[in-house]
Amino acid sequence: MANATDREIDLLIIGAGSGGYVAAIRAAQLGKKVVLVDKAELGGVCLNRGCIPSKALISASERVKHIKGANLMGIKVSGEVEVDMPEVVKWKDGIVNKLTSGVQSLLKGNGVEVISGEAYLTEPHTVRIRTENGEQFYSYNDLILAIGSLPTELKNMPFDRKRIISSTEALTLQEIPKHLIVVGGGYIGLELGTAYAKFGAKVTILEGTDTILPGTDSMLTNVVKRHLKELGVTVITNAFVQGGENTGNEVNVQVQVNGKDEIVNGDYCLVSIGRKPNTGNSGLENIGVELDQRGFIKINEKCQTNVEHVYAIGDCAGGHLLAHKASYEGKIAAEVISGMKSAIDFQAMPFVIFSDPEVAYTGLTESEAKAKGYETIASRFPFQANGRALSVSDADGFVQIVAEKNTNLVLGVQMVGPEVSSLIAEAVFAIEAGATAEDLSLTIHAHPTLPEPLMEAAEGVLGHAIHMLNKKQ
Repeated sequence: MANATDREIDLLIIGAGSGGYVAAIRAAQLGKKVVLVDKAELGGVCLNRGCIPSKALISASERVKHIKGANLMGIKVSGEVEVDMPEVVKWKDGIVNKLTSGVQSLLKGNGVEVISGEAYLTEPHTVRIRTENGEQFYSYNDLILAIGSLPTELKNMPFDRKRIISSTEALTLQEIPKHLIVVGGGYIGLELGTAYAKFGAKVTILEGTDTILPGTDSMLTNVVKRHLKELGVTVITNAFVQGGENTGNEVNVQVQVNGKDEIVNGDYCLVSIGRKPNTGNSGLENIGVELDQRGFIKINEKCQTNVEHVYAIGDCAGGHLLAHKASYEGKIAAEVISGMKSAIDFQAMPFVIFSDPEVAYTGLTESEAKAKGYETIASRFPFQANGRALSVSDADGFVQIVAEKNTNLVLGVQMVGPEVSSLIAEAVFAIEAGATAEDLSLTIHAHPTLPEPLMEAAEGVLGHAIHMLNKKQ
C-alpha cells in the first residue's frame, strides 16, 4: 500500500558528496527545484574524510621532510623538528570546515534545499526522510543516487576504530604512531603511510600482491619504491593477513608471507584494502534498481539506471572511484534530467597518487596502446634535467609521452615527480583536444617551470629534443 506523501519533490538527490552537490548546483542552474539529502556532512567522504584532509596531512608531512632536509641548501636547522599532532589535526579540520562552508554557501546561492537526514526509498517515486525532528514521506519526479562508497573491512580483523582503523580514523590520530602497520599497498595506504613516516613513525606496509600500487605502471612505482626505502618504510609484498587483535596498547597482526606465518606488532593498524559501494541501506531493492555482481549500480552513458527517472553517479555507480569522476557524472545526470543531450564521453581520465614523489597518468600506456593496435613512439624527459625541479631540490622522476608513430597523436602521458598532480591537467587537455606531440612542442612553456618536461618530452617524440639526447628513430 502506498504511503501518503507530505510533499512532491521535483529532483531529489541522495548524497551530498563530490557528485551529489555538483549535480544539485548544475540542476538548479538549469531551472530544476532540487532537494539534496545527506545524513552526514556536506562534501561527503572526499571533503570530510578523504581527499582534502588526507592531502592536508600529506602537505604537513612534506613540510617536515623539507625542514629536515634544508641543510642540503645550506640552511641550518638546529634541534629536532617537533610535530604537534593535535595542532596538525586542528589545522586540517580548519581547511575542511572552510571548504564545507563554501559548499553550503554555493548550494544556498543556487537555491538548493538541503535536508540533513537519512533517506530510504520505500517504493517507486517515494522516499522516507528521517531527521532529528521525525520522519516524513515525499514523492519525487527524478532521483539521483550519489550514495558513495565505504572502506572495505577485513572479516578476520574488523575495524575497532581505536587501534584497528580505517582511513577515517587515520586522519584524526592525536599522536604519531610508534609503529604504524598498513594493510594494503594501494594509493590510500601508501599516501597515509608515507605521511606518517615523514612525521617520524615506523611504517610497515603489507601488500597481498607482488607490488605496491597494483595496476600502476612499474616504471612509475619503481621511483616510489626507492623513496619509500629512503624514508625507512618496510614494504612486504605477497603478504596475506590471517587475522589480528587489539591487545590494549598494540595490535598483533598475523600474516602469511611466502607460505610462512609471521606476527607483526604495532601500536596502530590501518586497513586500506579498497572500498565497496554504499548501496546496502537505501532501499534500492524496493524500487527495482539493478546492481552488478559487486554491488555497484548499473548505469548507461547518460547515468541512467534500469529504472525510469532514476540516475546514479560517483562511487556507487562503479568504475574508477574518483571524486572528479563523480563531479563529472553529476553534471551529466543533471543535464540529462534537464533535457540536454549530454552523455559520458571523455578521452582521458586523470589518475593521481599523492605518494613520494607524486604519480599521475592519463590515457594509454605504451603496452596498452600496442595492445589496441597502435604503432607507438615514446619519449621520456627526466626532472633531473629541469632547472626548476633542481632549484627546489626535488628532481627525481620523469614525464613520458606515448604517441602514435605515424601521426604523433598523443595517446597517453605518465608522470612521476614534483607536483605532477597539477601537471597532468595539461596532458588530459592535450588528449581531449586531439593534440599531437608537435602541438605540445610548439606551445611555449615558461622557463624555469615544472611543466617544461612535457614540452621537452614532446620534442623527443619528434626527434629534436634540445635538453636531452634524442633516440635514433
